[in-house]
Amino acid sequence: MRLKISHSTTYKFDPPANGLIQMLRLTPNNNDGQYIADWQIDTSTDARFDMHHDAFGNITHVLTHGPLSELTIDVRGIVETHDTGGVLKGTDERFPPNLFLRSTPLTEADTAMESFAVGLRAESETDTLGFLHALLVQINEYMTFDADPTHAGTSAAEAFALKRGVCQDYSHIFIACARSVGIPARYVSGHFMRADGIVEQEASHAWAEAHVPNLGWVGFDPTNGISTTDAHVRVAIGLDYLGAAPIRGTRYGGGRESLEVAIRVDQAGRQSQS
Repeated sequence: MRLKISHSTTYKFDPPANGLIQMLRLTPNNNDGQYIADWQIDTSTDARFDMHHDAFGNITHVLTHGPLSELTIDVRGIVETHDTGGVLKGTDERFPPNLFLRSTPLTEADTAMESFAVGLRAESETDTLGFLHALLVQINEYMTFDADPTHAGTSAAEAFALKRGVCQDYSHIFIACARSVGIPARYVSGHFMRADGIVEQEASHAWAEAHVPNLGWVGFDPTNGISTTDAHVRVAIGLDYLGAAPIRGTRYGGGRESLEVAIRVDQAGRQSQS
């Protein structure tokens, strides 16, 4: 598919902030499942941009700016995607898979989650891919999508106990459960074209990748209960949300801060409804 993506983030500070430093992970890389035909980042002010690759190979831009009361970061692009059945190929893998067994505060499995995962693993002890698909389905059925009770700092264990959350929470739970039974797993931030025709979205999407012997990294989207398809655009990876967040940073000075995010993901050239 040929997907058209726009992503706008606006910060407002009252009174104005004295300065701002932001790390942007908003630019996707090419791989065998996606080709970046066009991509650009614009800001509403004349900010300084420094482009780098982080430790995981994500394209990053460090944005710095002096005093300001408002900042808008606009991303627009066209990505050509191909369905690879969820199997990831053609990526810059800088670390061995076992690095992604490392737990973090956001992906620490508690006793309830470990029992949940071990029970599924026992049913498919020698079939890693089968276990991961079963985990995908069970998390999707166990959880209810709800943006109210969780936030960016909610851990997998907290969301699992609530049985509610957003795509970040679903992904953290999947990752924690997979790691708890010895399967490397990592967090992915990106975009997803919904099948229901709704193109206006309030946040970017997230899913997980797990490493399967003799197959490699495979994408699993527990929020939608599917393996990744050509409707997914992969932007950044990390051990958890904090390592792959689209925008992270800090400001100094200023008072109240407000944030508005508007995202649109659609098939290029298609008549769509919002």
